[in-house]
Amino acid sequence: MAAAAATAAATKGNGGGGGGARAGAGEASGARKRRGPGPLATAYLVIYNVVMTAGWLVIAVGLVRAYLAKGSYHSLYYAIEKPLKFFQTGALLEILHCAIGIVPSSVVLTSFQVMSRVFLIWAVTHSVKEVQSEDSVLLFVIAWTITEIIRYSFYTFSLLNHLPYLIKWARYTLFIVLYPMGVSGELLTIYAALPFVRQAGLYSISLPNKYNFSFDYYAFLILIMISYIPLFPQLYFHMIHQRRKVLSHTEEHKKFE
Repeated sequence: MAAAAATAAATKGNGGGGGGARAGAGEASGARKRRGPGPLATAYLVIYNVVMTAGWLVIAVGLVRAYLAKGSYHSLYYAIEKPLKFFQTGALLEILHCAIGIVPSSVVLTSFQVMSRVFLIWAVTHSVKEVQSEDSVLLFVIAWTITEIIRYSFYTFSLLNHLPYLIKWARYTLFIVLYPMGVSGELLTIYAALPFVRQAGLYSISLPNKYNFSFDYYAFLILIMISYIPLFPQLYFHMIHQRRKVLSHTEEHKKFE
């Protein structure tokens, strides 16, 4: 699931050690010191996070410009489709960051988180053209866009050891609204895709075939929707707990400065 895993799952970082929506690997960095990446890795991660921040800002500006030009929020997806696909797919590099050790996060968890969003973009929204005009797509796109601008900014400033409190506060606070908003958009988009997937038999494999294997993509999407039920509250309240811990630690640190 995209929001429940990629937007909010625990233990994911991008060199900056953050948390909250798509919670970072270094959420408790204040209480648990880690050796950071080397100078070259740090420089690369700063560049990567700056580029990704800029990319999601391009998406945000594209949404605003399209809305002002059309005077309507309907079908704004088409205005930002290409940059959305490019920069969300670009997050696959975060799996590599974990695999080569420049980011101290689980490769398995990071892969699950990133791939869940890539799946929603390519295997649902891209593949089922009929849902692209649905308002639910705009719902998760807005949630993702705000989340990612904050997340990548957080990582960038953390790597530079100069994290403004406002960005830290936003990272650990705005998910309270953005996470349910993103999940709602994702679920509604998948639900809207179901009749078209069933009608076209999209990505489904039926018997008989030489591999003696069958796959029902329609049923698979339903299972994905059901998986939100146990995962959403668990991850959401985990993030609430992380928010209390991180922000309270920040307040305590300020008292001693």
